Amino acid sequence: MTQPAASEWTGPFRRRLGDSELTVITDRTYFLDGGAFFGVVPKPMWNRATPADDQNRVRTSLNSLLVRHQNALVLIETGCGNKLTQKQMTIWGVDPRRDYLDRLRAAGYPPEAVSLVINTHLHYDHCGWNTIRTPDGALVPAFPNARYYVQRQEWEHAREQHERDRVSYLADNYEPLVAAGRMELVEGRRELLPGLELLPLPGHTRGLQGVVIRSGGQTACYVSDLMPTHWHLKPTWVMGFDLFPLETIDNKHRVLDQAVREHWLLVFTHDPEMPWGYVAREDGQYRFVPAGEPEARLPK
Repeated sequence: MTQPAASEWTGPFRRRLGDSELTVITDRTYFLDGGAFFGVVPKPMWNRATPADDQNRVRTSLNSLLVRHQNALVLIETGCGNKLTQKQMTIWGVDPRRDYLDRLRAAGYPPEAVSLVINTHLHYDHCGWNTIRTPDGALVPAFPNARYYVQRQEWEHAREQHERDRVSYLADNYEPLVAAGRMELVEGRRELLPGLELLPLPGHTRGLQGVVIRSGGQTACYVSDLMPTHWHLKPTWVMGFDLFPLETIDNKHRVLDQAVREHWLLVFTHDPEMPWGYVAREDGQYRFVPAGEPEARLPK
């Protein structure tokens, strides 16, 4: 399997979910160290799925999910944003084309139309477009009519600026929103709209949350960094970035078992090839099933 070129996979990808509409748009791509991305998994195993470059990095995407649901437009995740320094972009291998808001508009989703923004957590690559900097240097919401949501536990950890992961928390992405009362700090499970629920999934961080969407008898789940790509369906394929890897494994089993039983569509936050798909269980192993595969071929 060859690594996608930087110009590929810009979306949008759309599909129906009952009475709702799902669209994936990516904030381009960036690179992550392969060893960190797959943790203790030996390189000969993960390198077959996604070959590394000469610096041992793999290309990943920054996938946002737009949900038209219950007469609202919901945006889950906002990518890297345009406030990174040139040094940060170079270190993290960020695609320099910062045209995310323009491509949202081109796809029919002007920022002004978004009513809810959900951050699964506050790492820079998940909330970067929460705010933008005006010419006079002020930080303002990129989605001016939206209310933002994140777990309180996640925000509290971000403010600690712990040496283990402070590089991932850039306060300009969220502190202005909290200070202005635009970001709501949620505690635990919460239904924001009928059929749209925040689901705590600790492991990557203590305050990580997924988003479950139910409509017309169908279910989708944005699993965020619990399983950043379809390659991470294997329960023990856990990122080296995860603060609580054993909890990641336990929550993977919980989500995957329910996804098999209830035929959930899983949406992946960093997958450069498969933005979403289903999962089956065969011979005690989880198997990825692309979303386009006919229903009749799904193992029960």
